[in-house]
Amino acid sequence: MSQFGKASSKRGKPTYAYAIIGVSLVLFLFGLVGWFFLNLRKTGDYFKENIQVQCFLNRDATPKKIDSVKNYIAALPYVKSTEYVTREKAIQKFEADNDTTWRQFIKSNPLPESIDFFVTADHVQRDSLRAISSTIESNFPGAISEYKFPDEIVTKVGDFVKYVFIGTLVAAIILTILVIFSIDNTIRLAMYSNRFLIKTMQMVGATRWFIAKPINVRAIINGLIASCIAIAMIWAVVILVESFQPQFKVLRDNKSLILLFLSIIALGITITLVSTHRAVIKYLRMKLDDLY
Repeated sequence: MSQFGKASSKRGKPTYAYAIIGVSLVLFLFGLVGWFFLNLRKTGDYFKENIQVQCFLNRDATPKKIDSVKNYIAALPYVKSTEYVTREKAIQKFEADNDTTWRQFIKSNPLPESIDFFVTADHVQRDSLRAISSTIESNFPGAISEYKFPDEIVTKVGDFVKYVFIGTLVAAIILTILVIFSIDNTIRLAMYSNRFLIKTMQMVGATRWFIAKPINVRAIINGLIASCIAIAMIWAVVILVESFQPQFKVLRDNKSLILLFLSIIALGITITLVSTHRAVIKYLRMKLDDLY
């Protein structure tokens, strides 16, 4: 029996390093896809929030009423920023994008004053923008001559973001399932080498809880280590990409990135623990001859 125990111990020597490396690589792949998904969503929001909405003011609107409209729009919770564009500033903006030959034919300034503003991404939709227009016009009748936004661009950007979001979400769900199965198989392979050690402990009278507890604790530690390795690798990739492509810094959302890292930790620990515990119970229920 002592020889069997020694042999079992040698054959059941834990291979935690291989399990940790395997799990960390799978979590790293999961994290990269998650980071890509976050950047994609942030890119869509970035384009949406750079779509300008213009409220053209009537020429007879008084300065007091203009200030009221401007302050009202700026106070709306979904408005990110506002700018009061005078007729002189409107001319400057027009000439920055076009030539100045029009001055030879038109002496007076034909451009009206306007209040230009940008809204949050979730309100960049035709129905939402039209609802905002109706709200402003109903609160300030006669002050607004025209409400303008690039209708076609809003529709195209909205459709593009929606379809890409759905496609990426489906891919992320499929990847999550593959990650779960991959980690589960990695842990089961690691526990396979410990099957004789587990069975030996059972044969000398150890209870299931006594056998499973230290292995489960080790599984939690291994899952945490693997998650930290994966997070460090993902962060290194983020820094590397941003060093070569500085525009990615604009897209970085630290809160979402932290949530992604917490998800990786939770996923790594949970799957590692559940897979390890299942493997332990499986080998405890098997007969000795079935282990070979």
